[in-house]
Formats: sequence, structure tokens, C-alpha cells
Amino acid sequence: MRCVCLLTFILPAMLIAQDGAAIYKERCASCHDAAEGRAPKLDALKTMTGEAIFTSLATGGMKKQAEGLSPQQLFALLGFIAPTGQTAIPGSERSCKGDAAFHPKLEGPGWNGWSTSVTNSRFQDAKAAGLAASDVPKLKLKWALNLGSVAGTRGQPVVLGGRLFISSQTGAVYALDTDTGCTHWSFRADVPLRGSMKVADANGIPVLYFADGAATIYALNAESGKVIWKVHPWNFVGSMATGTLQIHKGVIYQPISSLEEALAGDAKFECCKFRGSVIALNAATGEKLWQTFTIPEEPKPTHKNASGTQQYGPSGAGIWSTPTIDEKLGALYVATGDNYSDPPTETSDAILAMDLKTGKLLWSRQLTKGDAFNLGCSPMPTNCPEAMGPDFDFGQPPILVELRGGRRALIIGQKSGMVHAIDPDHKGAVLWQTRAGEGSALGGSQWGSASDGKNIYVAISDVGISTVADASTPMGLRVVVDPNKGGGLHALDLEAGKIVWSAKPAPCAAGRTDCSPAQSAAVTAIPGVVFSGAMDGHLRAYSTASGKVVWDVDTAQEFATVNGDAARGGAMDAGGPAVVNGMVFVNSGSSFMPGNVLLAFSVQGK
Repeated sequence: MRCVCLLTFILPAMLIAQDGAAIYKERCASCHDAAEGRAPKLDALKTMTGEAIFTSLATGGMKKQAEGLSPQQLFALLGFIAPTGQTAIPGSERSCKGDAAFHPKLEGPGWNGWSTSVTNSRFQDAKAAGLAASDVPKLKLKWALNLGSVAGTRGQPVVLGGRLFISSQTGAVYALDTDTGCTHWSFRADVPLRGSMKVADANGIPVLYFADGAATIYALNAESGKVIWKVHPWNFVGSMATGTLQIHKGVIYQPISSLEEALAGDAKFECCKFRGSVIALNAATGEKLWQTFTIPEEPKPTHKNASGTQQYGPSGAGIWSTPTIDEKLGALYVATGDNYSDPPTETSDAILAMDLKTGKLLWSRQLTKGDAFNLGCSPMPTNCPEAMGPDFDFGQPPILVELRGGRRALIIGQKSGMVHAIDPDHKGAVLWQTRAGEGSALGGSQWGSASDGKNIYVAISDVGISTVADASTPMGLRVVVDPNKGGGLHALDLEAGKIVWSAKPAPCAAGRTDCSPAQSAAVTAIPGVVFSGAMDGHLRAYSTASGKVVWDVDTAQEFATVNGDAARGGAMDAGGPAVVNGMVFVNSGSSFMPGNVLLAFSVQGK
């Protein structure tokens, strides 16, 4: 799963320390470390956003100083100067009044982690939702939060015990009051977060767990925001945490993805040595218990590319989504991405089953073969694998469901446009497969589906994009979005995969050229209603009986906020809504259409 804008990737700290300082000394220090002169000192540079520094280096006044730097070196320099952009965190001071005690009942109503359950159903029952289907058309904005100087938002809101925990790509983590949006505390991670968070009990203390974009894992006291422990369990250049960690019986399961697929666009990059993995840690101490790689064999030299750069393989099969837990079998299921280099493996674009206690690989079921791909495949091939697969990796977790007659299934949507059901009790044997979308590198079903125990609800991206030359942009290219391509929502019967209904994409407003109807974000279901956000900025609620839209709000607009300046919504991507106690919480903004706001909706007066 890659983004159009490479700025959304976060370079791990070890790469920053290794290369960034040396490049700064060679290219920048003579001016910015000088005692006199008009150039800002390094301390002043560190107060700038990463985006501003990148623009200056790529197209602005410092373009000459950056001439000849590879993308990898440019990101290293950027990371050394401003690893988190050092942007101000709006509303970071405590603004809530009264008692700040936080003693939640973990089994009580909430939205804790990527989903409400370890089966990753993304379904909230009627009691916890506190929102009947008949209430949904009455939803109105209650409050909004400014998430800082960022172009997009990714994290899934976590709601528990009257608190809402949310991250920002400034690296900030907020603990908010769900009713008013006031701030109890805030914390700043070393680098921005790409995934969500989860609260669990550790020695009688409610602890907030999360991983930052460089795969450093944190445990914070959820009441105070103080660090309990912080570990970086695996030092590999380019490793990231995109998928939200899972916690079960005192053990953290963190999926690992990678930046290498993007770095492979540089012909001088030795592609590729990363292998996806799951890392298990003791939740109380952060002690590493085991690590299981999605590709058992270590990469070896294979050949040299046209530039004479050594290539390696096999590689890739990163894990972009949260693990699914099977308590009956004591198993953990993950969905993998594509390979980055030759040779392709049997564990890419697959569902893997691992033993919860040991990490032993129990079985794997590949659903697309030969999918080796990286950004060196276009627009001009550099490090592209000979296989040059379709880039149909999985960006969402499988949902574990109960079928009739005691049977079970793992059901998942794929970027290929297919929806698959496999049997976890028979080593992933295929039960059914249904086409729901056209499929593409940014198409098919992207970040998450939902199931109410009867149907699975699958949103379709199939975004239409192309690039045109534009010398005014950092990369010399501008992305053009097709306002007439993509989108749609389908309800599929769990038993046989039959499409029960299909909701057509909502057209973009006339004259809009920055709009896409694609529905990429994860969807959320409650009894009678399924919520789906779209790249046009709309959050829509559909009847689970018919697919009819029963509520529609345009988030691509400016909002007054509870923590400072106005913020703006944009495209809805990645994380979906959290529905708890009569309120709907959702982020708005992505690189397709920038935005930086968290929105809270409720039925007024209820």
C-alpha cells in the first residue's frame, strides 16, 4: 500500500542518524552553522514543517544545494533537520476542568483499537453504539479538533470511558473528553503515527499502546500521558508501523511494513532486503517475545540493475493492517502485501496463520501469485522486478465470522477488487470469491470492510489518477484525479458471497476537478446502518437493508475548533468512523485533498 505523496512515509531514526547528519554537514552547515549571515540557524530550521523544508530543497531556494541527492538521501536530510516537522501542536495544554481520573471498564462500551473486537468485524452493537438507525439522519456536528499543520489524517479514533484518544501526523497524541473535545493531556512521539492505538490494563493501570511511523512502540499511562516504557524492537532501515497493534491476554502483536517499496524508485537503491513480520511483546514490560517473518528465507544477492546496483531477494510481503485473533484455535491471522523484488514468494498477497504463543507459521493461503512490484516499475523502470506484478496487496485485515452449522470463515477484500472467504479450520481452503471492484494499484477494496454477522460491507476505491508534468511541484509531476471514476459500496452475503445490494458511487459536484468518488476509507457498521467515507470528503450512512443513503455530510469544508484556529476537512482515507454512546467520531483529510480535522457528531438534545 503506497501513497501518491512520498512525504507520507516516515524514515526510521537509524537512517536519519546514519546519513542525514553527514549530508547536512557537507551541503548545509557552511551557511546554517555560520556565526553571521542571513541563513536561518539549524535550531530555526527545526521549527519548520517537513513539507516546507522539502519544498525548499526540491524546488525553492535550496534546490542547488540538494542537486544530485537521491530520494533516499533527501529523506535522510529532511529527517535530520526536522524528524517530526516540529510543528506546533494546537490545544496541547490541558483545557478540561475538574477531575482527570480515568478508570475505564475495558469490557464496557467503547471503540478500542482498529475494531471493536479482535475478530476485526468493525461492528458496534446497539447498546454500545447508543445510536439507532432512525437516529442517524438527525446527526449534527457537535465539536471539531484542529490536528495541526498536516496535510492528512490517518489514525482511527479510540473511545473508552468518556475519553477519546487520537493521533496526528505532527506526532501528537491527544487524550480528549468525548462530550466537549477538551484536552486532558497530549504527548509527542518521536515521529508521526500512521496507525491507531489501543488501551489495555497492565498491573491495574490503564495503558495506551501505539507504534509510531518508525515502528517504535510506546506504552503511556492513559490517565496522565506519562511514558511507562518505549522500545524499538527491530532495527531495520525503512521499517514502519502502519497497521494498528493488537493486544490479547497481555501480549502486544505489532505488524511491520516498510518504506523500501518507495525507495526502490531510485536506481541507486539496493532493492530489496526488507521482510514483513509480526513482533510480539510483553505488554507490561515491552520485552520482545518473538518475531515471525512473512518470508522465512533471508534475501540474497540476485543480479545488478542497469545502473550497476546490486539487487536482492526475496523481499517484501509487509503487513499493512492489524492482526486478527482466533481465540478458539489460539491463532493470529495477518494479510500480507506484495513482494518488492524477485523472486516472488508464496506468502505475498496472502493470509498467514501464526501460533499466538510462539509465532510459528501454521499455514498460509496465497490469493494472488507472482505479485512482485515496487515504485521502480514506473514511470521509467529502474529496480522493477521481472515479475512486475499487478500490485494487488492487502491493506485490510481478514474478518473472522461465524457461518451456519458451526462453520467459520475469514473474509477479506483486496485491491484486486475481489472479496475472498477462506476456511480457518481447514488451512485457509477457499470457500468463495466474488468480484466487487475493478481493481488497481490504488483500487479495489483498500483499508477495511465491516460485518454485522449477516453480510460483509465492502467499499470500493478504484480511484482514477494520472500524472502530468508540472515544474512547480517538488517531484516535477502533478497528480490529476478523475472525478467520474471509482467508488461504490457492496453488501455480500457471508454464506456464499452473493452480492445482496450495491450502492452506486455518488457523483462529484459539477465543475470540481480535485474530486474523486472513490471510497477508500475503512467502513463501520452498526445495526441497520453502515458508514463509509469517500475521497470527495463526504461521510455517508447507508441502510444495511437496501444500500440507500440515509445521511450525508460534506467534511471538505472549514470548521471552527475547540482548540484554536479553524481546521479544514478533505478526502477521507485510511481509518474509518468510531461510533460510541450516541456519537460518531471521524478524521477528515488526506494527500488527495488535504485536511486536518477530527469531527464529532451527535443527535442534538438526545
